[in-house]
Amino acid sequence: MKKNLLVLMDDQHNRNYLGCYGNTLVKTPNLDALAESGTRFTKGYTNSPICVPARASLATGKYVHEIGRWDNAIAYDGSIPSWGHFLQEAGIDVTSVGKLHYRFESDPTGFDEQIVAMHMADGKGDLMGSIRPDLPERTQSRKFSEKIGPGETEYTIYDRNISAKACDWLDSRAEISDDRPWVLFVSFIAPHFPLIVPQEYYDLYPLDQIPPIKQANQELADHPWWQAFNNCYTFDRYFKDDDQRRVAIASYLGLCTFVDELMGNVLTSLNDNGFAESTNIAYFSDHGENLGARGLWGKSVMYEESVGIPVVMSGPDIPTGKVVETPVSLVDIFPTILQATGVQSETAMAERPGRSLFEIATEPHDPSRLIFSEYHGAAATSGAFMLRDGRYKYIHYVHFDPELYDLDQDPEEMTNLASDAKFKDVLEKYQSLLSELLDPEDVNTQALADQKALIESHGGVEKVLNRGGLAGSPVPGGQSTLTQVK
Repeated sequence: MKKNLLVLMDDQHNRNYLGCYGNTLVKTPNLDALAESGTRFTKGYTNSPICVPARASLATGKYVHEIGRWDNAIAYDGSIPSWGHFLQEAGIDVTSVGKLHYRFESDPTGFDEQIVAMHMADGKGDLMGSIRPDLPERTQSRKFSEKIGPGETEYTIYDRNISAKACDWLDSRAEISDDRPWVLFVSFIAPHFPLIVPQEYYDLYPLDQIPPIKQANQELADHPWWQAFNNCYTFDRYFKDDDQRRVAIASYLGLCTFVDELMGNVLTSLNDNGFAESTNIAYFSDHGENLGARGLWGKSVMYEESVGIPVVMSGPDIPTGKVVETPVSLVDIFPTILQATGVQSETAMAERPGRSLFEIATEPHDPSRLIFSEYHGAAATSGAFMLRDGRYKYIHYVHFDPELYDLDQDPEEMTNLASDAKFKDVLEKYQSLLSELLDPEDVNTQALADQKALIESHGGVEKVLNRGGLAGSPVPGGQSTLTQVK
């Protein structure tokens, strides 16, 4: 019997901020229960630590450099087949509720219906982020320190609506005498910025319980790639003190609990409508959140806080109470969805690097499995590439010195081993592996060329700067808010 699939996704969720991933402060009971009833992947990763490229990789099962969706102004438009297209061809109902962050709702992206869909702002997105390699300061960064604390936003209201609409869909589906399998893709915004959360969730996290913030080391401050990054993304300089930073962190924790509750409502509806025994469930995020670590906020970097994501599966075809340490990433979702729905297609999997999580969940730990991520967006003066296996992480910056971390011995990534002669062979191994996958300089050149052409098509750098910088996509029916460069 073919099974249904419920996909639950949130936005910017650092995997360290879930109880099932070892955080004893955050309250995420519904996702913790999901992990206990199924399988938790400890080493989940995004293929690009920024919304639009990550979601394009998720849709297509391909890496960013293969599809040219470099940043938050170049979105998925349906021109490359998505997993949804292959499901539609097989006669499987495919519905989305909530944030997709593609180009336009009218684009043929592989959904039969898009309910309260959020897409890229005005079909243009964050054009300022495409101005590279000469980086403007993103003065909208100050909003990260201003929009914090208890309260409501259009995003929290929207997330509640997403949960309600998903429950309505499940109620309606239960009334249909149709045994065809379905896929319901439910995607929330929280815990994404702005870090404003309803009072009852904020109150769960007293400021005196917020742990110390990880500090940057001097090597990071002296690295020219990072100097350019921090002169562009200036989030931390607008926080007046650590008390204000703790308010932001408490708000983030509250948003994690808030979205957990909304997902719990959907899971309750799934069960109440009799779908539990016929539906597998996948939960993950598009990327993480630095949340002040090393003086960084937001995403966009290759450290665990930003590039790591939670990945959990549960359901009748998933091992119960299992923890999988084999590294996985968003491109693995494509074959996972196909297998979940019984779609077998050599065409679908041709030249796609992912493997089904159903298979990985039943296999022995594979520490040699290599995960790849890349970043070509805002604040990156050149492309950044990451390779990660069971022990090491290698970060390559085009034209700049690399980083190498032993995550077994140094899970907080505080000691860069790239210049240590004892790790010369390890460094060269990952450099060779990266060169087998792609030519970093060629990819960087192509990304910059495409972004330059995009900026010119919108009137040039000065006009784009005068347009202003985007600090978040509007909810359906909302208006874009742009911050002028000063």
